Amino acid sequence: MAIDIVSLTSSIGAEIRGLDLRDELDADTVAEIRRAWLDHVLVLFRDQQLGKEDQIRFTAQFGEVGELARPQEYRTPGHADMPPGMMLISNVRENGVPIGALPDGEMMFHHDMLHAENPHTATVLYAVEVPSTGGNTLFASGYAAYDTLPDDVRLPLEGRNAFNHYHFGSVQRGDDKGTPAFAESVHPVFRTHSETGRKAVYVNRLMTEHIADMADDESDALLQHVFDHSERAEFVYEHVWRVGDLLMWDNRCSTHARTDFPTSERRLMWRTTIASDERPY
Repeated sequence: MAIDIVSLTSSIGAEIRGLDLRDELDADTVAEIRRAWLDHVLVLFRDQQLGKEDQIRFTAQFGEVGELARPQEYRTPGHADMPPGMMLISNVRENGVPIGALPDGEMMFHHDMLHAENPHTATVLYAVEVPSTGGNTLFASGYAAYDTLPDDVRLPLEGRNAFNHYHFGSVQRGDDKGTPAFAESVHPVFRTHSETGRKAVYVNRLMTEHIADMADDESDALLQHVFDHSERAEFVYEHVWRVGDLLMWDNRCSTHARTDFPTSERRLMWRTTIASDERPY
């Protein structure tokens, strides 16, 4: 298949054109998509018309489809209609209750699954319904952030680990919505990508609590520098969603955030992930 790959920014992202993801992709095409994904961290496919099983099949071509991390008792009602491994992200409400996860508002920068012992490698997100404005997703390159981090911030953090904590459903730091469901992890501050060999910032504003074995005041100051640096505009691509958009991004070397959107308008996304048995290093 002849496909075009067009960069979205100099730091992160590429659009892949010329594919209908309902079709069975041959091995060469899958390999070309994978190379573009590794090179650009994020790949975008526009104007798709996918069913749930199409998305599951597409995801599985790049690795094992990940299981939902959220405990069964904390899954929202709409998940009863989802295939295994698919998360419903939506603000749509039935009888006043959101049918999907992460329903409302702005969400801080984060790595998907950073709170897990073996975080999932990639996330695939497909737009079914989008509001007329807002609900954009910001993607920041962890490579670009690491490569330009000042020495006085980077050197004290080299070789160190960070403690991460996440309450399921939180979109802002410290917002646990009263639920006891959470997960915690300890991972390197800077992660080495096992396929590219490059280093990336691997802490984020939403989930990272502190640097292990470091005084709180020093830890807080260094982390604030890293968060602010990592979210600089020149490292970020802002995606304005259209119905039929499918994005796949690498959680090992990027963070993402969400802008606010009207609560009166519907937003509905299907999310799948690619599992990993690899501990970050």
